[in-house]
Amino acid sequence: MTIEALTQKLHLTLNAMQTAVCDELLQHTDNLMVLSPTGSGKTLAYLLPLTQLLDAQSNQVQAVVVVPGRELALQSATVLKDMGCGLRGMACYGGRATMDEHRKLREMQPQIVFATPGRLNDHLQKGNIDTHAIRYLFIDEFDKCLEMGFHDEMQQLIELLPKAIRSVLLSATPAEELGSQTLVTRFFKVLNFLPEDEQVSQRVTIYRVQSEEKDKLPTLRQLLLSFQGASTIVFLNYRDAVERVATYLREQGFVVSHFHGGMEQRQREDALYRFSNGSASILVSTDLAARGLDIPNIANIVHYHLPETEDGYVHRVGRTARWDKHGKAFFILHGQEQIPAYVDADVADFVLPQVLPEPTQPRFQTLYIGKGRRDKLSKTDIVGFLCKKGGLKGDEIGRIDVRDRYTYVAVARTKAKQVVQRTQGEKIKGLRTVIEENIFSQ
Repeated sequence: MTIEALTQKLHLTLNAMQTAVCDELLQHTDNLMVLSPTGSGKTLAYLLPLTQLLDAQSNQVQAVVVVPGRELALQSATVLKDMGCGLRGMACYGGRATMDEHRKLREMQPQIVFATPGRLNDHLQKGNIDTHAIRYLFIDEFDKCLEMGFHDEMQQLIELLPKAIRSVLLSATPAEELGSQTLVTRFFKVLNFLPEDEQVSQRVTIYRVQSEEKDKLPTLRQLLLSFQGASTIVFLNYRDAVERVATYLREQGFVVSHFHGGMEQRQREDALYRFSNGSASILVSTDLAARGLDIPNIANIVHYHLPETEDGYVHRVGRTARWDKHGKAFFILHGQEQIPAYVDADVADFVLPQVLPEPTQPRFQTLYIGKGRRDKLSKTDIVGFLCKKGGLKGDEIGRIDVRDRYTYVAVARTKAKQVVQRTQGEKIKGLRTVIEENIFSQ
């Protein structure tokens, strides 16, 4: 399938950066450094040309994509899968047994591997990934990958991969800020799409919200009520604060996901999934969610705690106003707190409404189905089952994710209980399975 056919299938119009990256990868052989703002579509920019450059009939890994975190690895692999281009991709990351990943690598035989540096090195050292056919190395968020803690791993990675490899670095950080960190000593052609003197998208409106109480929770509650269910990320600086704020909001009737580095991997994946599929309208998170995650249609960013660095601020705000959309960012301030000096934008005072509605419930709720890809279950099977046995209409079914051993599906919140009741004891493709609601805190 050509790139034009793929973009038509995905209902996409490529922006200038994506067009340039496609042209460079397809028509030239230079190593590339791609600098482009968050939300500009860098993942698709390199995946689209790879559909033309890699052999989908081969069972060998031909490209590796290095990412700084497991969530970005999973997200990027999902983007490839959703493209339906015939290429197989697999995410590899820490927090689960290397042996299990090795087994899956043998079974899936992916052409592209998305991996964190340490886990990729582990597979390469053990010979779990044959490097002979690898021709492309992509390092996404490479400024983060080259920070302290990843330096040695990245150096080792370069040494383990073939020398005759084409490298592509992607970042939202200006090249001059990266200094001499770059480990790859080859020449790079720079494609710079970072706007001059623009810290964040001009499509983001910045607001100041004054909190009379030192404990900002009542102010946060009022602010979230004023959003009337619009998709929102609340950023905090500490894990325990995330837990405290999420608990408070749930007690106030909000449907919330929370996310931080101290959670188990499955919990983190579930939290992001519920937020991205519309089962939770609010994500309470540390800055772990500020980098690389492409969750569509986030309307609001709330800085409950002030960003600790300018870079942190840029990445937080970069979660909204993605592509050509508009977004809002709110600073909740108390006492002597001030908007950081590096915020180079007009800041308006946001006056909280006097009359506020009750918390708006999300449109969807996530159901768990205890069968998945290895049971030969497809999205079409799920839709048919939910309509026939669950009594749903097509517009009452949202995002469906069929995983190896189970499936998540978003259904209309008002119909979730009905679906569970009607499908008890029913079979999908002749298979009896468990269908449950509220497997997470919904």
